[in-house]
Amino acid sequence: MRYHRTHRVLFSWALGLALLNGPAALAQAPNPPEVQRIREELERLRHEFDTVRQQYDQRLTALEKRLVELGATASAQSPIEAAPAPLEPAPPATQVAQVPPRTTSPDVAQPVAGMPPMSSKVFNPDVAVIGDFVGVAGRNSLSDQPALALPEAEASFQAVIDPYAKGDFFFAFGPDGVDVEEGYITFPTLPGGLLLKVGKAHAAFGKVNTMHTHVLPWTDRPLVTRNLLGGDEGISNAGLSVSRLILNPLFFLEATGEVYHPNDEVFHGHERSRLLYVGRLRAYRDLTEGTNLDVGTSVASGPTAVGLDTSARIVGVDATFRYRPLRRAIYKRLIARTELVWSRQDGESGAARQHAFGLYASGEYQFARRWFAGARYDYSERALDASLVDKGGSLLVTFRPSEFSQVRGQYRRTNYAEGTVANEVLFQFLFSIGAHGAHVF
Repeated sequence: MRYHRTHRVLFSWALGLALLNGPAALAQAPNPPEVQRIREELERLRHEFDTVRQQYDQRLTALEKRLVELGATASAQSPIEAAPAPLEPAPPATQVAQVPPRTTSPDVAQPVAGMPPMSSKVFNPDVAVIGDFVGVAGRNSLSDQPALALPEAEASFQAVIDPYAKGDFFFAFGPDGVDVEEGYITFPTLPGGLLLKVGKAHAAFGKVNTMHTHVLPWTDRPLVTRNLLGGDEGISNAGLSVSRLILNPLFFLEATGEVYHPNDEVFHGHERSRLLYVGRLRAYRDLTEGTNLDVGTSVASGPTAVGLDTSARIVGVDATFRYRPLRRAIYKRLIARTELVWSRQDGESGAARQHAFGLYASGEYQFARRWFAGARYDYSERALDASLVDKGGSLLVTFRPSEFSQVRGQYRRTNYAEGTVANEVLFQFLFSIGAHGAHVF
């Protein structure tokens, strides 16, 4: 019995020693081949990384020295920069050669040798060129519009001059040469919430008169614009414009007063003291989150080219309804607009004063992401003979591949007062190069 007990005690001690020495023995065992291979790969990658970092630091140091040398050379060649300040002499050459400490912060952009800094274009205006190619097919004995033409190419230069002024210039290149379509400076921070424009601009009369050709929703301009507002150029000349925005809980109200030198087809002054005066009152209101209504009334009064003492007054009323659902804004849109114009103009050589009326009504519907369909109705009496009435209608389809180009087709039927009926098909290609600022909404 004692023999068996002694053997059990010895076996228990042997088993305990084996369990205690097991982990140490495993730790002292040699590494497997896979672990050794991974360690060698890590050592090789660490060595390559250190080599690349050293080469990168050497190249950066060489570039910095080169930049300092170029800066010192430019300072020595420029008499203005090399001249010492009256109270602070120029630093010695040893200080110029010091290299500033390089930052490794990812938020700080480091200059690149051979490239101008980003601020080099800060004083350059935004430049854009817009081409307007128009073609027409069909017969119209009262129109001299060519079959294929580039009637206008617009070049725009726009920039913020300082915190208190902004400059806009638009040049129109056409078959007859180059003309300043608009060129004015805007002061938006005048006392009393006033905004002042000085220069040449389209008068704030209605909607179509203020639009440049490339932003029209049609290929041509309505008959009322051509008969009562002076044709394609409209009411436009050098002058002053003052406007103020009036805010209230119900709608936005904008009041504008302008004075121009009359020198267009409708208004023309023979004396310096006779000027053209334009006034406009515009109200805007959001009806829902996707619809709004814009209503305005305009008045223009000034001398005419008919005679020395003749004058004209034009009154207009315009309305624009827009629908654009927020969830489908890139696919669906509807714009309905109309403009009514009443003209009162003195006749020639004591002839009776003429009262003429004209209007247009149009609608444009976006039925796909880049496709638009529209229609327009025209009615207009003639300014110097209200008994002559022109009528017309148009159907349009517009495709916009991007915000920089546009393709449009238009069928136009016009019944002239002389009894001539014209059926024409027009097509238009618009293309834009550069950053063109937004026009009046």
